[in-house]
Parts: sequence; C-alpha cells; structure tokens
Amino acid sequence: MIEILQNIMVSAVLAGGVLLFTALGETLSQRVGVMNLGIEGLIAIGAVTAALTAFATGSAWLGFVLAALVGIVFGIVFGLATVIIRANQILCGFALTFIGLGLASTLGNSIAGRPVIAEMTSVKIPLLGDIPIIGPAFFDQTIPGYVAYFLLPALIHFVLFRSRHGLNLRSVGEAPGAADAAGISVARMRFLYVCVGAALTAIAGAYLVLIFIPAWSDGLTAGRGWIAFALVIFARHRPFQVTLGALLFGTITALGFAAQALNWPISPTVLSSLPYVFTVLVLILPVLGQRQSAGSSTPAALGLPYFREKRS
Repeated sequence: MIEILQNIMVSAVLAGGVLLFTALGETLSQRVGVMNLGIEGLIAIGAVTAALTAFATGSAWLGFVLAALVGIVFGIVFGLATVIIRANQILCGFALTFIGLGLASTLGNSIAGRPVIAEMTSVKIPLLGDIPIIGPAFFDQTIPGYVAYFLLPALIHFVLFRSRHGLNLRSVGEAPGAADAAGISVARMRFLYVCVGAALTAIAGAYLVLIFIPAWSDGLTAGRGWIAFALVIFARHRPFQVTLGALLFGTITALGFAAQALNWPISPTVLSSLPYVFTVLVLILPVLGQRQSAGSSTPAALGLPYFREKRS
C-alpha cells in the first residue's frame, strides 16, 4: 500500500510540475494586467523545441535553455501585439495558441513517437529523500523540479509582496493610470512580464517532454494550458496557492494513471476526463458561492489595454 501511495505521489509531483511552471508564468503576466490565452501553444512550442534540441545535441539542459529563448521570442510577439499595439488580448491569445500548436505539430513530425534519450537524472537529498511516500516525490527530483516547487514560488512571492518592485508590478495591473502618474512605465512593466511568463510556460513544455513524458507526440499538451489558466484563477494569483493547486491537479491526474494501472472498475474515459471536470468545478464554485467579488485578488485592469492619453 505504501508503495502504491508513493508511486501516486511521485506521479502527482511530476504532473504538477508542468502546470506549476505554466501557472506561475501566467500569474506574473496577469498580475501586470495582461491575459495570455496562448499558453497552450507556448507549452507545445517549448516542448517540441526541447525535444528537437535533445535529439540534435543529446543535452537536456540545452533543450530547456532553447525552449525558454523560443518562449521569449513568442512573448515578444505577443507583447508587441497586446501591449504596444494594444490589440485585443483574448483574440491574440487564441491566435498564439493556434500558431504554437500548428508550428509544433509541423516541426515535430520527424520525431513523433520517438523516446527522448536526453532525460534528466534526479538528485536525491540525503535523509529527506528516504522519508516514506513524500521523500521520493519531493526530495528525489530533477533540478527543474526543485526549482518549480521550492525556488520559483518563494522567489515570486517575495518579489510580488515583499519588494517595492512587486508593489509597482501589482499597481500596473490594478491601476495603470495611477502607476503611470507615479512614474512607472506601464508598457515596459507589462512587456517585461509577458516575456517572463511566456518563457516559464515554454519551460513547462520542456519539462513535459524531457522529464514527465520523455517523448514528443502531436497533442502532447492535452489541454494543460487551459488547466493551468484555471489554476491561476483557483489560486487567486498567489504563488504558494498556485503551488498547492498544481499539486492537487497533479494528484488527480496521477490517480487516473494509478486506477488504469491497477485495473480499477472505472472507464478509462472517465479517468482521463477527471482533471478537466475538476477544472470546470474550480471555475464555477466561486461563482456559486458568491465569494468572487468579495475575496478575489484578480487585477482590476486585467485584459484592458492602457491608453496613456486617456489617463484620468
């Protein structure tokens, strides 16, 4: 029984890592008032970039680096469209999704179904890694796993809520006019964190194909971008809550895998749909509870372009 629980926890942490990188990136983007609905495409293009790099060079680390760079390039394009030109963020996000998915599908044809050889090895922390159930999951991970669960949430929380820069960042998402009047460059701040968010999302794709599922295939993202988007809303744009939410979604995914492996009398279709059912529940429960307006931390200017000439 302990071994089964341990395997479920390991799978949950691995599955949650993809969502965590993505959701943290989207959290930063939304905190400055930009809604990026292109994260599904960014995950795909990051994954195929990492896979192609791993096949060409044999280096998983280079795969992560190039995936991040490609994410930045796509972030620059998205930032130019939404922040500089001030086009509709929702339409630009959908366009980015379709472009990313289509480009990834085309580029990945030559390696579809082939296992990625350049997998990353785990690094076990002495003593902590021997703790039953949670030890192998949290303290016997790859370096990107440690970064996702222990470094990034703490760093982003500190920047957002314990630094002057974070105060400026949040003010851009809450009241861009007031931030501009205080001498903060709204366009620069938004553009920067759109690119940072896109890079983290592309890194999630690299994590997906190099660590979680070491093989590229068309449709590999399987809606993880949309789940991560819901996770940001569920966690109210707070890094530590995002981490817990990613682990929760990862656990639901892992339970589906375990149920199929253990031949539980449940339809595989039902099991594979569990994360998406939970995503819908996450989105509607706050509305049913009528708590969204009272307790939401959604930035007031989210999704709204900023026109300096109309500043009141």
